[in-house]
Amino acid sequence: MEEKKQLIEEIKKLIVVNEEDSIDINPNFLQYFEVDELNSIKSDLEVKKRNISKTSLDFLDKLYEKTKKDKI
Repeated sequence: MEEKKQLIEEIKKLIVVNEEDSIDINPNFLQYFEVDELNSIKSDLEVKKRNISKTSLDFLDKLYEKTKKDKI
């Protein structure tokens, strides 16, 4: 049970975009998930968060290059 609580807390942290936001997950809903399912959810969120960061950086790089060309 402790492992499940820890996973839920980690998932909540991954969901938060803004540190000031509070994400409350209904504990009754989470009771339906097994530890392996929570691990999968956590893993999926980690991948999505990494990909969003990379996509954002790629976009900003392209934007920077475009504005640099426009100034020349």
